[in-house]
Amino acid sequence: MPRLDTRLEAEGAEFLVLGQLLLQRIALYKTYTNMLGYDLVATNPESNKSAMVQVKSRWRTGVAGFPIRNFNCDFVVVVLLNRGSKDGKKETLPPKCYVFSVALIEAAPRSDKWGKINLRDILDCQNYEDKWEFISEFLC
Repeated sequence: MPRLDTRLEAEGAEFLVLGQLLLQRIALYKTYTNMLGYDLVATNPESNKSAMVQVKSRWRTGVAGFPIRNFNCDFVVVVLLNRGSKDGKKETLPPKCYVFSVALIEAAPRSDKWGKINLRDILDCQNYEDKWEFISEFLC
């Protein structure tokens, strides 16, 4: 089975995060494509602070983890798109977003070859779902 091209979905995940942050009244913009280390920059003009956000998306429903090699950001938002599976056996579900500080992600155990982090290795991972306030608090 050939590799699935998920570039459009990955772009969609970035826009999904951008939209969620805008709804939280966090000003931000999307960087140029393939900016090394981060995809979005959240800003607070009043405090003159900014936060670089890397978006990591996974297409398949039930995925356990994500690869990461670059930690040149302040936050990593993991978007589980839950689009089913290539063989059609997994159902499509609503996306889930997890907001992590880069320090937490750097401290998590990673596989040697791909630098993959398993979400189950992050203590209380479910407590990071939709925690957009982490970014707004960082910007204050």
